[in-house]
Amino acid sequence: MEVKSKKQTREFEGIVVSDKMDKTIVVRVTRMKMIKKYQKAIRVTKKYHVHDEEEIAKIGEKVSFAEGRPFSKTKRWYLKEVLVSNKQ
Repeated sequence: MEVKSKKQTREFEGIVVSDKMDKTIVVRVTRMKMIKKYQKAIRVTKKYHVHDEEEIAKIGEKVSFAEGRPFSKTKRWYLKEVLVSNKQ
């Protein structure tokens, strides 16, 4: 009998670009993508709506977030931790 493994959740790191919404932040994730035909790497950017229950993340901070259950139409991600803070 085979043992089914747990589904691996996707996790990303990015920079907070907006924290104006209630319990929601917008995080920009930049990654490198290779175009096979031309053997050239390009930078691809995507924005994610992330659930931030305690509203701890601020604009410009680097955060880690993971996939989870849907919170709303656009929010399917939840904040794990703030990696680099702006506090001096």
